[in-house]
Amino acid sequence: MNLDDIRKHIDEIDGQLLDLLSDRADLVHQVGEVKKRDGLQIYAPEREEALLRRLIERNKGRLPEKSIRAIYREIMSAALALEDDLKIAYLGPEGTWTHQAAIKKFGHSVAYSSQPNFAEVFDQVTRRQADYGVVPIENSTEGAVSHTLDLFVDSPLQICAQILLRIENGLMASIPREQIKTLYSHPQVFGQCRNWILRNFPEADLVEVSSTTRAAQLARDNAAQGAAALGGALAAEMNGLTMLESSIQDRATNTTRFLVIGEKTCPPTGKDRTSILFAIHDRPGSLVRALQAFDQFQINMSKIESRPSKRKDWEYVFYVDLSGHCDDLELKKAIEELEKHCSMVKLLGSYPDAGE
Repeated sequence: MNLDDIRKHIDEIDGQLLDLLSDRADLVHQVGEVKKRDGLQIYAPEREEALLRRLIERNKGRLPEKSIRAIYREIMSAALALEDDLKIAYLGPEGTWTHQAAIKKFGHSVAYSSQPNFAEVFDQVTRRQADYGVVPIENSTEGAVSHTLDLFVDSPLQICAQILLRIENGLMASIPREQIKTLYSHPQVFGQCRNWILRNFPEADLVEVSSTTRAAQLARDNAAQGAAALGGALAAEMNGLTMLESSIQDRATNTTRFLVIGEKTCPPTGKDRTSILFAIHDRPGSLVRALQAFDQFQINMSKIESRPSKRKDWEYVFYVDLSGHCDDLELKKAIEELEKHCSMVKLLGSYPDAGE
């Protein structure tokens, strides 16, 4: 076939795709009506992940897994918008890594609500001003995000999904590199780029701000005073800054894990993760005995973090991630055994252990 014939064939396929997408949209609308009638949640992460896995297994063509996920993310985003006016709260402002993580999970068709801090994200979902919230929980370089862990202690919200986002920070400014005297960024970003800063700007003033988007705004507004920012390409683009150097994080595989929070947890998918909080009795050996519950029932513990309880001096709460779903028999038994050694055990939710 010549070029015109190939293009004509592509146009025909595009027409077929559009017709099929319209048919799919009609079915999605019917699903939404049934969910509303039966009081079911509109967003079903377990169904979403099962669909993506099935499509990836079925794929015999040239499209890589990453492309299939991206294409269907937007198809499913449009479906969510058809089923309901879904609103997602996230740590803002627009352009932050959390905002980008939310878009990666929910696509561009749903509504987003920017919030000034972690507590407001939780509060918006608790008050049903938003259907779901997106918050960071840990970074592969800097570790746990303590603010998020602390909010789970008193929150009734559950974890229903996770998002893994590769973080690539860069140096952005509207001035030449040699004029830079001050670097603005979020504390986590400074931590992720610590060695690069020491090599390249050992004398610069480091100013911590609430987000990388805010850092970019300050770099733009204070350029005459030698200001620059560290953050992502989207923040630079939104504020008219030039990316002077890209991928400056100390670890090439720098990744942040985000959680989707809502009113209900997720049904089993066959490959799940469960998060819990627990506090132990203030007695010698209590933590060892508590953790033995997971060894006894052969439950893999992939993460443990301790945080001050903020209720009593030197009392700690432990955040733990476990392999499996809270409905799995062995995990149920392990949690029951754990409760014997703890003053408090709180299930935060089970959700697909997706690596996207």
